[in-house]
Amino acid sequence: MSNYIESLNWRYATKKYDSTKKVSDEDIENLKEAIRLSVSSIGLQPYKVFIVESDEMKNKLKAAAGGNNQNLIADSSHLFIFANEVNVGDKHVENYVNNISQTRDIPVENLKGFSDYISSYVNSLTEEQKNAWTMKQSYIALSTLVNAAAHLKIDTTAMEGFNAQEFNAILGLEELGLNTAVIAAVGFRHEEDANQHLKKVRKSKEELFATI
Repeated sequence: MSNYIESLNWRYATKKYDSTKKVSDEDIENLKEAIRLSVSSIGLQPYKVFIVESDEMKNKLKAAAGGNNQNLIADSSHLFIFANEVNVGDKHVENYVNNISQTRDIPVENLKGFSDYISSYVNSLTEEQKNAWTMKQSYIALSTLVNAAAHLKIDTTAMEGFNAQEFNAILGLEELGLNTAVIAAVGFRHEEDANQHLKKVRKSKEELFATI
C-alpha cells in the first residue's frame, strides 16, 4: 500500500511533456488492461477508449483542444480519448448479458432477471440522463488510467477544455453512437516542467473525512 500512496504523491497534472520519450508497448498494454478492469456501474462499461499514437492524428486533434492543451497533445507519447455511448439502450444491455453468458458459461435465459433489471433501469432514464450517466462512467475509467500510470511512473494530464464536437467529427464518433467525454495526455514529464517540484496541495484528512 505504501508504494501506491507514494505513486499518488509522485503524480501531478503534467504541464510539459518530453516529446522524445515514448511509453513502451508493454506499458500501454498494462494501461489498457487497467482500464478494462476499471470500476463500472452494473459492469456495463458504456464507453470506448481510443488511443492516439500517430503524430498526424495528434496534430489534427490539437487544434480542437484549445489553449495549452494543444502542446500537451502534440508532445505527449499517447492521447487517450474516452468516448461515452450516446443514448445507451437495449442493444448495449444485450451485448453485455451475452458477454456474461460466454465468460461465465451461463445460459442467456438464466440471466433474464438480471437483463430485465438493467434494461428497466436504463430505459427509465431520459436521453440526457443516459448520456450524463455514461459520461460519469468514462470519468471513472479515466481515474483508473491516471492512477495506474502513476504506479508505472508514467505521467498523465486529464483534460476537459476541448471542443468535443470537433473531436467527434475528426474521429467519426457520431456515426458510431459515441461522444468524446474526456481526454488524457500520457507520456513523460519534461525536465523543464517546474510543476513537478511543487508540493501537492490537498485538504487535510481532518477536513476531508468525517467518520459517523
